[in-house]
Amino acid sequence: MMRSPEPNRSGGLMTPSPRSRNQSQFHSTVSLQKNRRFNVLILIFRFAAFCFSFASAIFMFANSHGSDSGSGSGSLWWYHFDAFRFVAIAAAIVALYSLFEVGASVWEISRGATVFPEVVQVWFDFSHDQVFAYMLLSADSAGTALARTLRERDTCTANNAFCIQSDISIALGFVGFMFLGFSSLLSGFRVVCFILNGSRFHM
Repeated sequence: MMRSPEPNRSGGLMTPSPRSRNQSQFHSTVSLQKNRRFNVLILIFRFAAFCFSFASAIFMFANSHGSDSGSGSGSLWWYHFDAFRFVAIAAAIVALYSLFEVGASVWEISRGATVFPEVVQVWFDFSHDQVFAYMLLSADSAGTALARTLRERDTCTANNAFCIQSDISIALGFVGFMFLGFSSLLSGFRVVCFILNGSRFHM
């Protein structure tokens, strides 16, 4: 059991022993390593959300089968359908947001500080994760309903490639939502830590 500092004969306090200083440095090092691993995990989720949402947007923006003018009777373009426009735009927005968060995570890992003031950063991350995750989920759910309707109407019989590419885009969007949801859980944990400890890191 560690003894409390005792007054010496001159009336002052004895300095902490080398063992006490070493234990303090050890706990500080362990805490820094845990925080770094936590930040790296967030970075991985952010990067995965960017990759999948970006791929989803690319697949949908490139989803066009028919004449260049789009006026042919058998031509199908993604912007002909409201739900597919929603999927493409939502995925693009989430990709841009995730790219920004990737940069912010790299900045925090390398500099040891947040891009914005800490209180702003933790609430910015959590609130935007919630909004964009809900937006992406809503878009992909709407896209799924439309894709099912197109198959029921035999639209995909003549334009199977269009439907397959739409399904791929929507599936990638759902995976992007999953990783954004994981990021949201971690950012929510940081908010709780900030409320309880006054710091984004758990002690």
